[in-house]
Amino acid sequence: MLWGKPNRGASVICWTSLLGQQFYAWLRDRCGHQFNAGDAMVRSLNARTVANLGAVCALTVLLGACSSMSLTSSSPPPEPALERAMPASIRADEIVGRWGLASFQDPKDRARTENAAKGQCKQPYVIGAGTHGGVVMHLADQATPQELDLKGSPSGKNYIGPTGPAAGPQDREIVSFDGRVMVTRFIDKDAATRYGNMVYVRCAPRA
Repeated sequence: MLWGKPNRGASVICWTSLLGQQFYAWLRDRCGHQFNAGDAMVRSLNARTVANLGAVCALTVLLGACSSMSLTSSSPPPEPALERAMPASIRADEIVGRWGLASFQDPKDRARTENAAKGQCKQPYVIGAGTHGGVVMHLADQATPQELDLKGSPSGKNYIGPTGPAAGPQDREIVSFDGRVMVTRFIDKDAATRYGNMVYVRCAPRA
């Protein structure tokens, strides 16, 4: 903002800037006044001052940009490790092997379903041993099997699923297991409705 008072010695009213002496000579020139040697020296000095201030400002902007680039290019924080569930009471090696597989919805059909599962041993479902202590099985609606953990819980229930807390949305509960027959049911309600109670009957060893 320009502040000052009228120059009453000229036909045009001019204002004196309080922001910097470098504008004084320019204002006088616009009003028809002559410069003297002192004015020229002031202009030269002020020109150097303005140039120096401009260099300082440019350096400040450059340093700010470098600081901003350094902050934005920093690596993101590492993802937290997945929480593991408590150990299951059923070991992974107890369910590794060849199984006949069938399923039922109505509990009254369990015995009949076990017999149907025995007949599937001609084309058994194979539960493999994982490389990290788990078992290799399919998740719901997944065509490719993957290593899954056996998980325990404070309630005593056992689950099979990806690494993480027990009874997760992709887990299946081991409803019952006696070494020969295993029954599982998915935790996800939609998957549980579609797949039902899955009955695994251990196939006889190959001759």
